[in-house]
Amino acid sequence: MQPLQKSRLGRGLASLIGDPGAPRPESRLPPEGEQRVLPIDLIRAGRLNPRKDFREGDLAELTESIRQKGLVQPIVVRPDPASGGYEIVAGERRWRAAQRAQLHQVPVIIRELSDQDALELAIIENVQRADLNAVEEAGGYRELMERFGYTQDQLAEVIGKSRSHLANTLRLLKLPASVQELLKHGALSPGHARALIGRDDAEVLAQHIVKTGLNVREVEALVQLDAVPSGAANANSGRVPREKDPDTRAFEKEMTDTLGLKVEIKRSSGESGVLTIKYGNFDQLDYIRQRLSSTGGG
Repeated sequence: MQPLQKSRLGRGLASLIGDPGAPRPESRLPPEGEQRVLPIDLIRAGRLNPRKDFREGDLAELTESIRQKGLVQPIVVRPDPASGGYEIVAGERRWRAAQRAQLHQVPVIIRELSDQDALELAIIENVQRADLNAVEEAGGYRELMERFGYTQDQLAEVIGKSRSHLANTLRLLKLPASVQELLKHGALSPGHARALIGRDDAEVLAQHIVKTGLNVREVEALVQLDAVPSGAANANSGRVPREKDPDTRAFEKEMTDTLGLKVEIKRSSGESGVLTIKYGNFDQLDYIRQRLSSTGGG
């Protein structure tokens, strides 16, 4: 793994002009890069770009703007020895729109960057522009951690985001693929999606949320009740509410046998849940109090 350079990235889009404190003795380009105008056919899409979804409406608007005013902001590229051309590091949407606008040349900033640098810059630019959907953002973070060995604390510093934001975004990758697709296309918000993490009925609930237009608080209340709304199961290929896993049932039985009272566990989102002890009269309630008090007192 390449040593983490804390001052190199994650300080804003000004990072794109380089860090003069990071020496590159073998580079023929200055650290801040070199601005040129290149033929558009010498440039190819970036293989490390975390952004996969280029919406038609956004591209059409940008294409028309480029036709009218030209490409104002340069595309950041790096030399591609394999093709003899250049690979996009930041600005693939602008490059696609420039092609549609039938430009033959585009302004670029050429920088010599490692794969790690290129991926960091691509994520930073897209995140700061809010150009990535939550699943693309999470995928980019995961790739940086898996390929280059970042911890969550290190990566949070590099991208200029809080560790909690990073952790919550990464958790979205635990959702089923169909729920991630709804999130990618904006049918679900990240807040909706986070409430479904860890649930076996996430796909059923996701479809119900989209169909009924529930807000995030309503979804959180729904999962706290651990309930699938009536008719929601039938709306998704006959799916039925999830059954309790064997470990949960075994824990309920052990607690019931120990207390002599009915114990029930209801899972909520993630690892949270509700444990219920049912009693039939005040004597049993006082018995529960005594057991908890004696346990707490050692």
